[in-house]
Amino acid sequence: MFENLQSRFAAIFGKLRSGKRVDERAVKEAVREVRLAFLEADVNYQATREFCRQIEEKALGVQVLAGLNPAQQVIKIVYDTMVEMLGGEKQNLTLMPGQQERIMLVGLQGSGKTTTAAKLAARLRQDGRKPILIAGDIHRPAAIKQLEVVGKQVGVPVFSMGTDVDPATIAKEGTKKAKADDLDTIILDTAGRLHIDEQMMAEVKRVRESWHPTLTLLVVDAMVGQDAVNQARHFHENLDLDGTILTKLDGDTRGGAAISVRYVTGKPIYFAGTGEKLSDFEFFHPDRMASRILGMGDVLTLIEKAQQAVDQDEALALQKKILENTFTLDDFLSQIRNVRKMGGLGSLMSLLPGMGSSNMMEELDMEEEDMKHVEAIVLSMTPSERSDHRLINGSRKRRIARGSGTSMQDVNRLLKQFVQMQQMMRAVASQGMAAGAKGAKKKLKMSKKIMKKMQGMRGMFPGF
Repeated sequence: MFENLQSRFAAIFGKLRSGKRVDERAVKEAVREVRLAFLEADVNYQATREFCRQIEEKALGVQVLAGLNPAQQVIKIVYDTMVEMLGGEKQNLTLMPGQQERIMLVGLQGSGKTTTAAKLAARLRQDGRKPILIAGDIHRPAAIKQLEVVGKQVGVPVFSMGTDVDPATIAKEGTKKAKADDLDTIILDTAGRLHIDEQMMAEVKRVRESWHPTLTLLVVDAMVGQDAVNQARHFHENLDLDGTILTKLDGDTRGGAAISVRYVTGKPIYFAGTGEKLSDFEFFHPDRMASRILGMGDVLTLIEKAQQAVDQDEALALQKKILENTFTLDDFLSQIRNVRKMGGLGSLMSLLPGMGSSNMMEELDMEEEDMKHVEAIVLSMTPSERSDHRLINGSRKRRIARGSGTSMQDVNRLLKQFVQMQQMMRAVASQGMAAGAKGAKKKLKMSKKIMKKMQGMRGMFPGF
C-alpha cells in the first residue's frame, strides 16, 4: 500500500534530516520533491498544488525558523497537512439508535459495491445494528446471487425480487420487509456500469429521489488513479454524496485516490477495503492513513488487529511459554493462524514504522497458500512430535512430508527455522526484561536488536 509515495517521502525526509540547516532553499526543494511525488502518485493536480502551497507557507513561517529542530518541524508540517487533507478526524456514520436508517451504495461496475455492502453490514452488526441487504442491481449477471452468497457468509439477510422488477420498487418493498422483521439498517446495492453514462446516472438518481436514503455513499476503486477523481466528481455533482468508501486500498501502490477523492468531494471517507476477505474492512482514520502514506507506520491499527485476533489469556500464556522456553510447534501453528486472521505477515509488517516499502517486508510476506503448506506440515506431525520437535528423525520426516504433500527439504527447512524462531524469541524476551529494568535507552537498543534478529526470519517460509 502506497509503496511509491512511501519511498519518495523517505528520500525527502532523509535529505531534510541530513542537511546542516533547513533554510528557505531547502524548504522549496523539499516542496518541489513533494509535488513531483504527488503527481507521480496520480494525485489530483489541484489537490497537489494546494497541499504544496500550504506546506511552503507554513514551513517558511516563524514557528519553524525559530524551532530547535527545523527538519523535524517541517516533517511534522507535512504530516499535519496530510491529515487535514484526508479529513482531519475519523468520521462515523450518523445512524440514530432505534431508528430505521437507509444506506444507498453507488459506484461503477467492478468497484466492489456488492462485496462492500456485505462488509459494511458485518461492521454495522458488530456495532449493534440489525442490517438487511437489498439487491437493487438488476443489470449485472449474477449480481443478486453474489449478494446472497456474501450476505450468507456474514450472516445478514438479503432481500431480492429478481431482475424484472424496477430497482425503486425493490428498494421500497425491501424497506417494508425490513420493518416487518424489525431490522433497523437497510443497505441498498445499486447497479453500476463499466463507465459513467447518463442511463446509469438517471436510474440511481430516480431510486434516490423515490427511496430517500439517509446516506448515499460512493464506492471507489482506489487502484484506478485519476479515474477515481473523475468518478467522485461526477457522482457528487449528480447525487450530492454524503461520503465515500475506498476499496482495494491494499493494491494501491501509488496512493493518489485516497488523497484526491477527499479533496474533490469535500466529503468524508468512512471506510477502506484492504483485502479480498470480508473481514478486510477498516474505519478510515486520516491520521493513521497519513502516517502510512508518509512511511511512518500505523501501530494503532496493528494493535487493534492483534486485539481482535488474539485472546488476552492466550497472549499471556504464550508470553509465559516464551520466557520458560516451552514454545512448541503447536504454539507455532496457533500463531500462524492468528497471523492469517490479521491479514498475513506482510500486511502486519507494513504497519510498522519504516517497513512499508522495505525489502525485508517483501521477503517476510507469506501468501495464503504458503501458510496452508506450513500448516499441513505441522498437522502431519503427531502430538508428541509437535510437543518436542527433537523426536523427529529421518523416517518421521519422510512420513510428515508424504502426509503434507511436501518434500523432506521443506520439512527440514521448517524445523530449522522453527529452532531459529525459538532462539530469537528467547533473546527478545530476555532483552525486553533487561530493558525494562534499565530504562528507555536500553529499550531503544533492544528494538534495534530485534529488527536485526528479524532479518533471520526472512526465509521462514520460502520454497513451498
